[in-house]
Amino acid sequence: MENSQKDYEYTTLMNMLHVSVSKHLLNEHFTLVWANDFYYDLIGYEKEEYEELFQNRPDLYYKSYPEEWKILGSAVEKAVQNGENGYTMVARMPRKGGSFKWVQIMAVFVDEYIDGYQMSYTAMTDISDIMQIQKEQSITYDNLPGFVGKYLVDQEFQFTLLDASDRFVGFFGEGCWKNMEDPLFADNIRRNKEVITAQKEKILAGETVHFTVRMKNQYGDDAWLQVNATCIDWRDGQPVYMALYIDITNETELRQMQKQLEEQSRQLKKALELAEHASRAKTDFLSHMSHDIRTPMNAIIGMTDIAGDHLDDPVKLQDCLKKISLSSQHLLGLINDVLDMSRIESGNMTINKDSMLLSEFLENIVAIMQPVIKAKDQKFSIRLQNIQHEYLYSDSLRMRQILINILSNASKFTPECGSIDVSVEELNGSSDKTAVFRFVVKDTGMGMKPEFVEHLFEPFSREKDSRVDKTEGSGLGMAITRKLVDLLKGEIEVQSRLGEGTTFTVTLPMQIEDCPSVPCNYSDLKVMLVDDDNIMCEHMAQTMLNIGIQVDYVNTGTESLERIGRAHDLGEDYDAVFLDWKMPYMDGPATARNIRSKVGSKTPILIVSAYDWSDIETEAMAAGVNGFVSKPLFVSTLCRALRQYVLHEKVRDSGQNRTNISEFAGRHFLLVEDNELNREIAQELLASSGAVVDCAVHGASGVEMFSQSAPGYYDLILMDIQMPVMSGYEAAQKIRKLPRKDAQSIPILAMTADAFAEDILRAREAGMNGHLAKPLSAAVLKKEIHAVLGT
Repeated sequence: MENSQKDYEYTTLMNMLHVSVSKHLLNEHFTLVWANDFYYDLIGYEKEEYEELFQNRPDLYYKSYPEEWKILGSAVEKAVQNGENGYTMVARMPRKGGSFKWVQIMAVFVDEYIDGYQMSYTAMTDISDIMQIQKEQSITYDNLPGFVGKYLVDQEFQFTLLDASDRFVGFFGEGCWKNMEDPLFADNIRRNKEVITAQKEKILAGETVHFTVRMKNQYGDDAWLQVNATCIDWRDGQPVYMALYIDITNETELRQMQKQLEEQSRQLKKALELAEHASRAKTDFLSHMSHDIRTPMNAIIGMTDIAGDHLDDPVKLQDCLKKISLSSQHLLGLINDVLDMSRIESGNMTINKDSMLLSEFLENIVAIMQPVIKAKDQKFSIRLQNIQHEYLYSDSLRMRQILINILSNASKFTPECGSIDVSVEELNGSSDKTAVFRFVVKDTGMGMKPEFVEHLFEPFSREKDSRVDKTEGSGLGMAITRKLVDLLKGEIEVQSRLGEGTTFTVTLPMQIEDCPSVPCNYSDLKVMLVDDDNIMCEHMAQTMLNIGIQVDYVNTGTESLERIGRAHDLGEDYDAVFLDWKMPYMDGPATARNIRSKVGSKTPILIVSAYDWSDIETEAMAAGVNGFVSKPLFVSTLCRALRQYVLHEKVRDSGQNRTNISEFAGRHFLLVEDNELNREIAQELLASSGAVVDCAVHGASGVEMFSQSAPGYYDLILMDIQMPVMSGYEAAQKIRKLPRKDAQSIPILAMTADAFAEDILRAREAGMNGHLAKPLSAAVLKKEIHAVLGT
C-alpha cells in the first residue's frame, strides 16, 4: 500500500480515535485500501506482516473465512442494492491464529472512486467483553418477559438445545430440555415446521429473526409464543442462537376471536341474504302453486259438471273423463313434488334399495312417457351402449322419479314434432360388484338462458320467460331430481343452448345383483334386422351376435325386401325378421305386407318399437306382424321374444299384449279397506278384470276372514295401512304367523296413501310382497298383481 506523508498524517489522526478504521472498495473482493493501527491490532497482525502475507491476493483475508464473509458480504450487498448510505451490524472479526472478536461495525459510503468502484469507510469497535457478559448472563435473566433457550443450528437445519432458563424448562418440561427427540418438543417443531423453515436462510446466515409459533406446554395446553432469536456465537461455522419466547396467547386469542366474530358476521349476512332470497322464492312459489293447483282443480270440477249434463252422450262423456284423468294426474304430480321437497328439506328423504331388472325398469319409463310424448307427436328414441349387467340392486322408485322428471321437462319444453333421445351406457365400475350407468336425455326444445342454468337446481326456481310462463309446474322438479341423484351417490350435469335444446347427463353407481345366469344361445338361428337408426341397428345386431345369432341388418324396408327375397329363392329363409315401425320411404306396416307377399306366413315378423303396442296392434296384425318387442332391446327381452315367437315356447306375458278383460277370471281376492269410496273403486277395478273380491273394513276383520277361509281359497290380499281397530302392518304380521299352509305364501300387497320409501320398507318388513300408492292406477294395479301372482 502507498505510504505517503498524507497517509501517515491521516493514520495518526485516525489512531487518536482509539477505534479500528479501514477504507475499502465496494467491489466483489471488498478490497482493503487503507487501515489505521487499531485495525491491525484488532485482527492480530503487524501492518508489515499483513501486507507481506496478503499483498499478492486480490481479496481481503477476511474471505478466507466463508461463514463470516457470507454475513458481511450479504450486509454490504444489501445496502448497495437498496441505495443506502452505509450499514451497521454486529459480526465476528477473524484474528491471526483462528480466534475471533465480536465487533460493532459502522460503515459509510463516500463519494470517492477507484477504477469505477465506490469507497467506504468502516469503523469497528471491539465488543467482545460485552458479548461475553451477555452470553454468561442471558440464560439467567428471569426478569425478562418470557423464557430463553440457547440453540446450535447445523447446516442441515437441525436444532440442538445447549442451555435453557428455568422458565423454559417450566414450560416445556425436563424431557424437552434434556432431549431434543422428546415427543412433545418434536411435535412442536413439526406443528410449526412451515413457520420455522421460512426463516431458514436468515438463521443459517446468522441474522436476527422474529416469528410467531403455536406450541403445547408440558401439560398439553396450547400457547401462542413470539420468538425473538439473535445469533450470539459461531461454532465450526454453525450459528448459536439465543431465542427469547414471549407468551402472547391472550393477545392472539383476542385477535382470533375478532376474526371469528367477523367471519360469523359475514356468514350471518350471507344467511340473511339467502333467507330473504328463499322467502321471495317461496312467495313466488306459493303464488305459482295457487295458480297451478287451481287450474287442474277447476278442470276436474268443471268437467265433472259437464259430464253430469251429458250422461246420454257417450262421446262427450268419454272426452270429459279423459280430461278429468289428465288433470288429476297433473294435480297428483304437484302434490308429490311439494311433499318430496318438504321431506328433503327436513332430512327425512331415504333410499330404499332392492333388486331390479334394468330392462323392466326402462320398459316402465317408456310406458309412462308414451302418452305424454304421443300427445305432442314427438319423436322418441332410446339407445343402449355396452350394457353388460341387467340385474342390479338400487332404488328403482327414485331412479324412475329422476328420469321421469327429466323426460317430462324435455317433453314439456319441446315443441310438437320435436325429438327426445335417451341413451343408456354402462361404464367401468369401481369394483367387480359395482356398475356405473350414464343416462343422457337430449331434446330439441327451447333451451335455457345461461343465467338460469346456474339456478336450475335451486328450489322454487322457474325461468322468467314468456315462452314458459304458461307452462304448469311447481318449480321443484329439478331441485328434487338433484337431491335424489345426490342420495344415490351419483352426479347430474346439464348443458343447454337457447333455441337449440337441452342435454341432461345423469351418472349413477349401482350394485350388481348376484343371480344365476340363464343359458341363452341361438347359434342355429338367422334373423334379419331392419331399422333406419344406424346406431340403434348396430347395437341390436351386436346384442344378437353376442348370443350366437347370425344377423343381417339394413336401414331401409326396400333393402330388406331384396335380401329376404334372395334368401327365399335360395331356400334359406330367415328364421325371423325384427322390423322397426317408423321408417322413411317404406314404413313398418308396408314392409311387413311386402315380406308376406314374398315369403308367405312362415317367417315370424316382430315389430321392435318404443311406441305403445296397443296403439299399433290392429294395423300391425293386419299387415301380417306376429308380435311386438319393446325398445330398448336387452338380451333378456330378445331371448323372450325368440322363445315365444320363433321357438314357440310358452313364456310369461310381459304385459304389453294383455287386452283380455277377464285376465283375473277364477281368482279370489281379499280387499281390506276401511274407506268406503276407496273400497268401491278398488273392488270395481278388480271385478272388471274377472276377479271375485271379498271385502273387510279393517285389519282385524281381514285377519278373521282369511283365517276362516279354506286354505288356498284366496289368491291375493290387498291391504290398506291406516285403518281403525288394527292397521295393515299388524294385520299382515298376524296373517304371516297363522298356523296354516298358505299363510306364508299368499301374496299381500300394501295399498295405501303412505307412499314414501320408508313406507315401502316398512311394508316389506311386515311381510308384504309389494306396495301400491294411492290414488290407484288401474294399469299399475293390474301389473303389480300379475307380478306377485307370477302370471
